[in-house]
Amino acid sequence: MSDDAEIAEPLSGLQPGQRGKVIAIDVPGSMRGRVMEMGFTIGTVIEVVRFAPMGDPMEFKVRGAHISLRKAEAAGIRVQRV
Repeated sequence: MSDDAEIAEPLSGLQPGQRGKVIAIDVPGSMRGRVMEMGFTIGTVIEVVRFAPMGDPMEFKVRGAHISLRKAEAAGIRVQRV
């Protein structure tokens, strides 16, 4: 197992104010293309902005834009904290 895989965690596990660099995208086919079009690509640094009042969806800052994803979608994006 590579070092990146050992320190990877789901994007949904980060708290507001924390940042992570995308190292893998493990979401179903059509959803994969959608999240990549929104800027969630390998090597991109993502910041968690906040959670909705009930905890879902989550808001992220991606390349200067604010994007919301459901926790289940964010769980398929693996990041390394930065």
